[in-house]
Amino acid sequence: MLETSARLLRLLSLLQSRRDWTGPELADRLDVTARTVRRDVERLRALGYPVHAAPGTAGGYRLGAGAALPPLLLDDEEAVAVALCLRTGAGGTVEGIEETSVRALTKLEQVLPSRLRHRVQSMQAVTVQSRRPGPTVNQQVLTVLGAACRDREKLRFDYLDHGGAASHRTVEPYRLVHHGRRWYLLAHDTDRDDWRTFRVDRIEPKSPTGPRFTPRELPEDAAAYVAKGVTSRAYRYQAVIVLHTSAESLAQYDWSGFGTVTPVDGLSCELRTGFESLDALAMYVGMLGVDFEIREPPELADHLRTVAARLTRAAGTAG
Repeated sequence: MLETSARLLRLLSLLQSRRDWTGPELADRLDVTARTVRRDVERLRALGYPVHAAPGTAGGYRLGAGAALPPLLLDDEEAVAVALCLRTGAGGTVEGIEETSVRALTKLEQVLPSRLRHRVQSMQAVTVQSRRPGPTVNQQVLTVLGAACRDREKLRFDYLDHGGAASHRTVEPYRLVHHGRRWYLLAHDTDRDDWRTFRVDRIEPKSPTGPRFTPRELPEDAAAYVAKGVTSRAYRYQAVIVLHTSAESLAQYDWSGFGTVTPVDGLSCELRTGFESLDALAMYVGMLGVDFEIREPPELADHLRTVAARLTRAAGTAG
């Protein structure tokens, strides 16, 4: 009986970790026969877990949604991660989750073993969360987008760009990325046949979602792609500047939302950034306090000469 109960818990954990499993995959993971897997699935159903099965070679098992939320199985690291995320939820960028986070955390901490509760409390005691103003996203929108990414279902939504222009989009959603206090959706726009980055707080999803799609290969790491898009492509002036210092020496700066830095060698690195005005761009690179070379845009060089002359005149009047 104990062996069967332990196996049921292991089976439930596997079903919660991935959307679809085949019978042979589960049997291999549990080191049992396919017949035993079928019997264990029936036991889970009797306990109220909605395990769906599809026949045939392409079939398998999937843990579905039921009328009530069944217990979730978390290992030690998962439990600590969830608790820490809930503790910081009140100061996050997702709208309307403050009270919900507190309720969920209270339930979780009641059942945490003392060793895990101590780890969570220790981390929280030395963690200070910065509260900076910024746009928040609706938690329901975030959930819809996350589910579409997970299930590989096409998504339709209305979108407002940074200039306020509205458009209707149909996309293949791939990743949600949190960057610079904002949430972004990385997706392949089917109408434009290209990859696009969308701010989640400007998305209004349409229901229902579309058919499932065959995933494409991502252009690069999702976080890096979004960082490049939101720090340069969306702005009037897109700059590429070589800084005569190592990337490590610039680690003191928070590049989130302002640019991306890529090492060239041990003595130089490349900065990619974007601004709406040349004045703002000139001020930004000037504040870094290192020598640099301008690769793009060419008009920045002329503007820097104008700024340099202005600063020289101002220095001549000092005292």
